[in-house]
Amino acid sequence: METGNVFEVFKERGFIQQVTDEENLPQILRKKKVTAYIGFDPTADSFHAGSLMPIMALVHLQRHGHFPIVILGDGTAMIGDPSGKTEMRQVLYAEQIQKNGEKMKVQLNHYLHFDQGKAALVHNGDWLLGLKYIDFLRDIGRHFSVNRMLAAESYKIRLETGLSFLEFNYQLLQAYDFLTLFRSHNCILQMGGDDQWGNIVAGIDLIRRIEGKQAYGITFPLLETAAGQKMGKTASGAVWLDAEKTSPYEFYQYWINVDDRDVKRFLAFFTLLSMDEVNRLGSLEGAELRNAKQVLAYEATKITHGEEAAESAKQASRSIFGDTKGDLNGMPSSTISWKSLDQGINIVELVAQVGLVSSKSDARRLIQQGGCYINNEKVSTIEMIVDLSYLIDGHVILRAGKKRYHRIIVA
Repeated sequence: METGNVFEVFKERGFIQQVTDEENLPQILRKKKVTAYIGFDPTADSFHAGSLMPIMALVHLQRHGHFPIVILGDGTAMIGDPSGKTEMRQVLYAEQIQKNGEKMKVQLNHYLHFDQGKAALVHNGDWLLGLKYIDFLRDIGRHFSVNRMLAAESYKIRLETGLSFLEFNYQLLQAYDFLTLFRSHNCILQMGGDDQWGNIVAGIDLIRRIEGKQAYGITFPLLETAAGQKMGKTASGAVWLDAEKTSPYEFYQYWINVDDRDVKRFLAFFTLLSMDEVNRLGSLEGAELRNAKQVLAYEATKITHGEEAAESAKQASRSIFGDTKGDLNGMPSSTISWKSLDQGINIVELVAQVGLVSSKSDARRLIQQGGCYINNEKVSTIEMIVDLSYLIDGHVILRAGKKRYHRIIVA
């Protein structure tokens, strides 16, 4: 368990964007064990790297002796949070929401260890799906001002493109979540991205009106990279926490290739290194900054996928960049038969077949634009035939651009 005040840790590492009571909340977090929660709606079957900031905030909270709760929003996901969206989310069916939630729970357990009693995971469908509409309006809805709700940034933005009545109810339901956890778990703190500020404040106000008690809120900055891209997004798509969707090697490569300007703050956000070490690594320049990126990639991969996967990804990366002590076991790989390679496979066919790109037309375009490599040699024509002569130590290495590699093993 870490010593010190988790609020100061949040501030030092850059987690805090807004706080509802910056005078009193740090004192409370210093003096007693606090129960706090963050909600995640299971609208996809995996978290992505952009979800790591709230997850890491819960990890820090836990490491400082407090008790984190995750709400898995299988009830609120039936509606969809309008916050940060320019149009209505796709409506999901209960079966898909349940499947998504089961996968998310496994991922969250890796960080928070629900099975060890160090945190709790609850489903808001347990209390939301059985609500009686008229009773809910009379007991909860009467405490909400439509004027105040429409003044919230998330609603103001959506009014320009169209806000459905379904989505308009989301704030009431999230506020009711906070009230429910306040009653059942003495949960006094809700955290979330800064686009959740209006929803968090609504829950605090509801607790004050109904229970006559004080609750608190913290929001985190909405992260973009220094280049202005959304955190966790690449040209080839999202960087998922699910190892089957984004392999540990690809995950490692995402971090090792971040913009130089992002290294220090990403070390603070996405690793558990001390701030002394973060500051030391973040001060490196030139060629030495590569070392800081390697530490970031290793530590971020270790937290998400475990030490063995991080070590394997590191060794594969070292091998690619010329370190003979490295190995390629962590690289995304697929196997093809000796016979099929003996007959020869067109390069366009091969690049698409192993999933280095999503289609043959993408493979054709990649080659024609000079971005495809085989064993680090540029592919100059879409007519190229790959056969056994391209084998090196039993495999062929394909590359798209500077960063995406795929190993083909011949068996």
